[in-house]
Amino acid sequence: MLVIHCPYCGPRPEPEFAHGGQAHIARPQDPTTTTEDDLLQFLYLRENPRGLFRERWRHARGCGRFFNAIRDTTTDFFVTTYKVGER
Repeated sequence: MLVIHCPYCGPRPEPEFAHGGQAHIARPQDPTTTTEDDLLQFLYLRENPRGLFRERWRHARGCGRFFNAIRDTTTDFFVTTYKVGER
């Protein structure tokens, strides 16, 4: 079983977590003035690289907090996890 290290609770089994997509995405400052193309880019278009990737996760069945992780998408190995706002 895959074990993920929650920066708040410590190591826990993977079924306790929910994937939140790509980390460090710039949200639109004012959604009312955002163009349709910019909104499409923000909502649906994400990178999907091979190798190291920064992701957002939530400890859904634990503390409930969000955190970020650097994960190798080819091996599913978590290089590190860190609290939101740390890096």
